[in-house]
Amino acid sequence: MIRKNLLTTAIASTVFAGSMAVGTTALADHHNEGANQAAHSEPQGLYSAEELLDADVFAKGSSQDEVGEVEDILLDNDMKIRAIVVEAGDLLDLGENQYVVETGDFTVQTTNGDSLDNIEYSVHLNITQDEISAQPEYTNTWWNQTKTNVQQAWMDTKEGAQSAWQTTKSATANALTSAGNAIENAGDNAEDAAQDAAN
Repeated sequence: MIRKNLLTTAIASTVFAGSMAVGTTALADHHNEGANQAAHSEPQGLYSAEELLDADVFAKGSSQDEVGEVEDILLDNDMKIRAIVVEAGDLLDLGENQYVVETGDFTVQTTNGDSLDNIEYSVHLNITQDEISAQPEYTNTWWNQTKTNVQQAWMDTKEGAQSAWQTTKSATANALTSAGNAIENAGDNAEDAAQDAAN
């Protein structure tokens, strides 16, 4: 419960914009229509982080057998979901290990999506039970290494964008200066030609 409160405080809201947070390829809508439930590929638009925590997780090929639950949601500097942490528990004889599953390797299905009081999520992995243990284990070592790598990539991208902007700006300024010089030279040449013709 404390972990849920910390997450919701850190992101300042328990609701994510689906297209910004998880991406349309990682989401599926699951409507409850009486006894029949139909899965749809359209995204919901918004997803509750609070409800996504502790959601049941199912491995590829085992949609009926829960393999764990969502323990954490990992965000990047742009507040987009980069991965979820799945606690496998004793269900896979893996102990109480937690594994990192990146966005793109899971889909989220929604039940009762029109009711904040009754909304439920289930997470369906695109990897099998055997492949779960091959995912990175969520440890302090993994956290620190990945945090550093992601931060460096973010800084490189930011610096690259700034460098591209500076290069474009300089090139534009140089082009304008060259064009100005060419016009000035053309004017001088025209003036000289007019003086020569007058003499």
